[in-house]
Amino acid sequence: MPYDVAPIGRHIAPASTMHSAKIGAITATRFAYGIPVHIKDWDQDAGNAFVATTIGGTARHWVDREQAVETPVGSSFVVDCSRTDYWVDFDPDHLQFNLTIPHELLERTALDWFGFNPGDALWQAKVGLGGAESSWLGLMDYVARSIAEAPERLTQGPLARHLEQTICVRLLNEWALRAGLDLNDPCHRLAPRTVRAAEQFMIEHAAELPTMADVARAVGTSVRTLSAAFKSFRGYPPSAFLREQRLQGARRVLSAAPFGASVSAIAAAWGYINMGEFARSYRLRFGERPSDTLRRGTA
Repeated sequence: MPYDVAPIGRHIAPASTMHSAKIGAITATRFAYGIPVHIKDWDQDAGNAFVATTIGGTARHWVDREQAVETPVGSSFVVDCSRTDYWVDFDPDHLQFNLTIPHELLERTALDWFGFNPGDALWQAKVGLGGAESSWLGLMDYVARSIAEAPERLTQGPLARHLEQTICVRLLNEWALRAGLDLNDPCHRLAPRTVRAAEQFMIEHAAELPTMADVARAVGTSVRTLSAAFKSFRGYPPSAFLREQRLQGARRVLSAAPFGASVSAIAAAWGYINMGEFARSYRLRFGERPSDTLRRGTA
């Protein structure tokens, strides 16, 4: 999962170390740069989530441009780099034990264990977890000891699958708890075909700003029935799903826009007429202005 790393300070040379091992599809890594560093621009196309556990020094993980979570020894931080941006600062004494987990593995585990894909309500949440004496830290200790004692048995086979599943299920529970998402809420049980078809239609046609009547007609039901199904199985109306897809679409385009692109033109392409309302909704959702995203994308 490529990323950009730069030293914090001048005239300093890294003294880096890294050891890695596989646990099924999960990569466990212990590393240190030996100097303070700032890391950014994690490759979203790699399709991975990242769980960083501090075992020496401290780390500062940025939730957005203004808020950060510090992880002292024994604490972890989770971010899905395939679904959101991420920056982290490590102090000169840092030592990390990290897990790189394919996003599709987490999605599959969520479907197998909880019956639904949590979506961006979870995948875009950047949260701290664990801590001294926590069960999560205990699991990380067990993982590290298992790697030390029998690394060849963890690359594939029954033990690898068991530990891989244990890590993913525990992570999903811890992550969801801190993101304010109840994985056992009945509204999250596997939704009927009409809800899933409506979601797919809205994902594909979000920029066209379909009405709820358009959506209902496309999946062969009424607006009333569709709204009731979303309320029962998703906990929010279909219009909220469409609104999220439009904001996400505008953000993707802003992030990849060429030099000279304008916020107003991109917003208009996603059905926004009132630029003030778009800017307010965007800042509330992503913690930054649309122009900030555009500037970073064209830098």
